[in-house]
Amino acid sequence: MKILGWHISHVFLLIVFSCTPGEKSADNAKLFNKDNLIAWCVVPFDSAERTPEERAQMLEDLGFKKFAYDWRLKHLPTFESEIGELKKHNIELTSVWLWIDTDSLEIFDDANKQLLDIIKRNNVKTDFWLGFSNKHFEGLSDEAKLEKAVASVSYIQNRAKDLGCTVSLYNHGDWFGEPENQVRIIEKMGAKDVGIVYNFHHAHTQVKEFPGLLQKMLPYLNTVNLNGMNAEGPKIMTVGTGNEEQKMLETLKSSGYNGSLGIICHIETEDAKVVLGRNIEGLKSLLETMGEREALSTY
Repeated sequence: MKILGWHISHVFLLIVFSCTPGEKSADNAKLFNKDNLIAWCVVPFDSAERTPEERAQMLEDLGFKKFAYDWRLKHLPTFESEIGELKKHNIELTSVWLWIDTDSLEIFDDANKQLLDIIKRNNVKTDFWLGFSNKHFEGLSDEAKLEKAVASVSYIQNRAKDLGCTVSLYNHGDWFGEPENQVRIIEKMGAKDVGIVYNFHHAHTQVKEFPGLLQKMLPYLNTVNLNGMNAEGPKIMTVGTGNEEQKMLETLKSSGYNGSLGIICHIETEDAKVVLGRNIEGLKSLLETMGEREALSTY
């Protein structure tokens, strides 16, 4: 059906996604505030190889109130100490990385079982950032991948609920990392409490598609991890050194998105404090250009 040359679906979209600047500002006025930043990709990416106590102090020194825990097997013996140190420094453990690297019916390997045991023992309430190795879906048709993903994510979500935790799907590449597939998974599950985490550093090829992908993800999107962005890469760039991330941040703000923003380290050969600090300064430079004076006053 058309109304004066416009499809009625276009009219509907305008109604859903349009609002006055004042209304939009009220929704996400604090989007760029410093206390809305999450430190991410830190633990395995730190040439200083900090202890949990040293890391918590470093995060506090940089002004972070939120932390997402990325880990490798060698870090699990100190994860319990990490939880305690974060509490001492009043830093919220908002998220924990959960990577499924199996194609078997046994979803959790021994390392993930150990992680979940520590979460349970310490009564941690957090959000699992969930990613799958592509071998979990190897050799399957698109529809079969969707069916398997729905079954696997539903199983993991139920385990998370038993712990008082939640699950968000993480775009780490391949079939499962495609935002449109993640939306399909959530909608087929009928899950209102499964989220999406969108990482700029896994999305260089999606720069032009970002506005459209954002609208599809928006009902589920709770975290956007920032990075310098050029369509041609490289993968890891300091925020503010690319030619696309300012436009992407402006699109994010104008969409009404009001979730968290991640500041990543993700460089093994440098001190994490230096890299995180450099990205914070890069974000501040973009906010100055964008005229986000109120947000800048929180840094």
